[in-house]
Amino acid sequence: MISNDSISAIGRAAHDVGVGALIGGNLFARVGMHPALRQVSDARERGSATNTAWRRYGAVNALALAAVLVGWGGARLDEASARMLSRRERKLALAKDGAVVAVAITGLAASAAGMRFARMEPQGRVPLADGSTPAAEASTAERRSKRFLNAVGAANLVSAIVLAGVNAALSQAGFRRPPVRRLLRRRY
Repeated sequence: MISNDSISAIGRAAHDVGVGALIGGNLFARVGMHPALRQVSDARERGSATNTAWRRYGAVNALALAAVLVGWGGARLDEASARMLSRRERKLALAKDGAVVAVAITGLAASAAGMRFARMEPQGRVPLADGSTPAAEASTAERRSKRFLNAVGAANLVSAIVLAGVNAALSQAGFRRPPVRRLLRRRY
């Protein structure tokens, strides 16, 4: 049988890997893939490549978001419940609650907007100047949709970075509490 500590460690690891995957995928697209797509000569091929890549990474994003939600949700039921935390940790846990909700909302919104954007043309061939910028021949609706998708994607990236920062602060707060107080807090 797996111990509670092992289950907690697995949940925390999954949560942290999920946050990393959300940040990493978003940064890779913005800094690497989207600008590199300028080298594809056809605007509609750029759109198809962008939408295909995001559709494939969507499975990673979905698993990552599930890991974040399940990992933190499980922790909040026990080891990160208010009764187990110091005053400082309770404040950080509430901040983490907000960051997790923001990551979930912006992540789901980006996913829905991305799927909608990709369906605007057959095979996702919305004309793009690069992975982030609509081409001149894109329709008004396509340009508007891409602007919204870029904005909600940026909000998701910022939310995930904030979540990573709150995670670090919460972990540090736990380490700063003397081990005896942590033990007594759990027993009473």
